[in-house]
Amino acid sequence: MEAIEKTIKAGEILKRVVKEAEEKVAVGSRILDVAEFIENRIVELGARPAFPCNISINSDAAHSTPARGDERVFKKGDLVKIDIGAHIDGYIADMAISIDLGDHGDLIRAAREAVFNAIDVVKAGVDTARIGKVIEETIKNYGFKPVVNLSGHGLLPYLAHAPPSIYNYATQKGIELEEGMVIAIEPFATDGVGKVVERGECEIYSLLNPKPLRLRTMREIVSEISEKYKTLPFAKRWLNVSDLWISKLVREGVLREYPVLTEVSRRAVSQWEHTVIVEKDCARVVTL
Repeated sequence: MEAIEKTIKAGEILKRVVKEAEEKVAVGSRILDVAEFIENRIVELGARPAFPCNISINSDAAHSTPARGDERVFKKGDLVKIDIGAHIDGYIADMAISIDLGDHGDLIRAAREAVFNAIDVVKAGVDTARIGKVIEETIKNYGFKPVVNLSGHGLLPYLAHAPPSIYNYATQKGIELEEGMVIAIEPFATDGVGKVVERGECEIYSLLNPKPLRLRTMREIVSEISEKYKTLPFAKRWLNVSDLWISKLVREGVLREYPVLTEVSRRAVSQWEHTVIVEKDCARVVTL
């Protein structure tokens, strides 16, 4: 199977999984159950998770995945973002939707319309600055703000966030898209300030620097991570190791942390994302 075919197949799997998962997001449902359903279903359908299932609620915008044994449930009024990725031999598709358990219809529509308006202008030769301008204008037309320090991105084998960055606001100059590029367009809209900051919680990591280590246990953990996930992010709950060892590997500079990102004014954030392949005269959407 060629690279493009693998990307398309990963996208087809995501479409199916998102549709099935959407029905499971309901008031009182356990967040961990939905995350594990999504991750397991990706495997059942013939791919692997490209990163842990992100389930970010209300002001949380990214990098939120449940912990092992997490008992939290969805609540009435929640704005739920589900961001998932699948890969086949490292070739990734990435997709996100927002689900409304409250009264966030316009905010969700702003992000969704922004991604489709952006897709409409994608083709070889287009500057990413134009995409950002379209996203910003669409979101502002709804009376909201784009989250300026989150962006879409390129997708490369075993690299879920690669160049080019697809900013969600107008810039003076971006990168010219080339035929064959695989990119994820990912608008975030908010009724807050329009920026995210890190908060203390962290359940997602990736292998940053697999350097020689003195302790055997640490070497074994790194070997397992490298074999199973390579450079892709993984969830702490995917490993049968204590938090202490993970913390040690972070301090050693072996692992990278992905703390939860939340809107600075703690206002609601919506998200929508599709993966596209840049073609000569248009974008081929693999997650639609």
